[in-house]
Amino acid sequence: MYAIIEIAGKQYKVAEGDVIYTEKVANSEGKSFDFPVLAMGFENRVRYGSPYLNSARVSAEVLKNGKKKKIVVFTYKPKKNCKRKMGHRQGYTKFKIVSIKNEGLF
Repeated sequence: MYAIIEIAGKQYKVAEGDVIYTEKVANSEGKSFDFPVLAMGFENRVRYGSPYLNSARVSAEVLKNGKKKKIVVFTYKPKKNCKRKMGHRQGYTKFKIVSIKNEGLF
């Protein structure tokens, strides 16, 4: 069984036991919460919500909040002695999908 969930405006296809990395969500580590489900599939059958399935929930646990590797951005203008070097580290949240609950869908 799989589900398509929405976290911070982005959609993810998940199954039980999956570990996903998303945009940083302001939650402390070890906390668990539920996500609304957009669509759910089992074998060859799929159920879609409009926009969410009311009887389905996905429970996830926050494993870690962190930052990705630094990317370096270097801009310059030729022949003008104008150079600028910047770095950026994107924050992320690591989730573990604990369970997918569906009441009467399949």
